[in-house]
Amino acid sequence: MKVRPTGVIPPMTTPFRKDGEIDTKLVAPQVDWMIGAGAHGVAAGGSTGEGHTLDHEEYRDLMTATVEAVRGRIPVIAGIIVDSTRDAIRRGKLVRDMNVAALQVTPVHYLFKPDDEAMVAHFRAMADETGMPIIIYNVVPWSYLSPALLTRIMTEVPLVVGVKQSAGDLKLFADLMMMAPDKLIYSAVDALMYPSYTLGAHGSIAAILTAAPHASVALWDAVKSGDHPRALALHKKLLTLWNAIIADNLPACTRYAQTLQGLPKTYPRAPMPEASPSQQAATRKALEALGALDGRHTEAAE
Repeated sequence: MKVRPTGVIPPMTTPFRKDGEIDTKLVAPQVDWMIGAGAHGVAAGGSTGEGHTLDHEEYRDLMTATVEAVRGRIPVIAGIIVDSTRDAIRRGKLVRDMNVAALQVTPVHYLFKPDDEAMVAHFRAMADETGMPIIIYNVVPWSYLSPALLTRIMTEVPLVVGVKQSAGDLKLFADLMMMAPDKLIYSAVDALMYPSYTLGAHGSIAAILTAAPHASVALWDAVKSGDHPRALALHKKLLTLWNAIIADNLPACTRYAQTLQGLPKTYPRAPMPEASPSQQAATRKALEALGALDGRHTEAAE
């Protein structure tokens, strides 16, 4: 890898207009907001960005706009959420000529789950065809990869450089940290960022970072400096926000949280509904407790 992205890496929301089309000029304000909050990188085209809804042209346009907005200031990770090796390779090749640090790729996740050999072959083919570093996004419940299989893939396919470990089982995260200590292990266990960091996570890529980047960076910094009372206080407030936004329309709730903090209003892509009135109220209350609505971002736990 040219760079090993570590730290807080928010997965950006994709700025859809009400008619469902992408407004690429709204990518830059979000990038600048993330960088202003202290983010160490950004991801685009992932699940928070509803990347599974993008066609190839939209995907390339989104990644182009993201890389141009970042201007080399922080690493960019390109999300890929598709259901075939062929399509995954094609999307990887679409961004191969851009300043992208790595691909973030979900296991294929249609109705039928590939067996272990097919899964290894999938990531080997992606690496061989794109020549790009790959981070496995281990998130799909019915296609969830065990720490043993993840470690095998990373061992047999050197360009698979890490894992974004999702779901709520912290033991699986801890096992993976022990089994693959030389790889990049990111936490996407949104409710448990504090213990993930104390276990040695190299960083995080998760929706909670996108909804509250200032407090999320403050939590990372607190753990790194050994200020555990502050880290625990931030954890509790971020957990309250997570409980407000976690739902089947999580990307919509995440973008609502961003709008409350000053980003232009955007919309989820149909058929995902916008945040409901009760979700909006709970999100606003949680952000107020974090100090995210009055400029006191980094003093949220004090």
